[in-house]
Amino acid sequence: MLIFGTSSKVVQLAMLNLLCAFCGNPAAHALRKKVTKFSLFFIPLFPVTPAKHTLQCTFCGGMSEVSKENAEAWTAQQSQPGPGQPGVPSGNPYAGNQPG
Repeated sequence: MLIFGTSSKVVQLAMLNLLCAFCGNPAAHALRKKVTKFSLFFIPLFPVTPAKHTLQCTFCGGMSEVSKENAEAWTAQQSQPGPGQPGVPSGNPYAGNQPG
């Protein structure tokens, strides 16, 4: 008997204070990464799909997918804040992901 399948893991990378594109309120947004791996005998072995990065508003629950490059840049900014506001990312996180 061979037991196999997939398992998913969601990791929260950072909490960002942004203006929500869905509800328009300034709120915290959770930056998360989801990885799905092939499992054999309940042991995750290798990823079967590319990791997906999402940004979710904690006020309204609106969620959008963001690119890996943006997620890595915001995570790096969170760990090493610059001379401006600490931990506030630059750029529009919802570029190309406007609700509609």
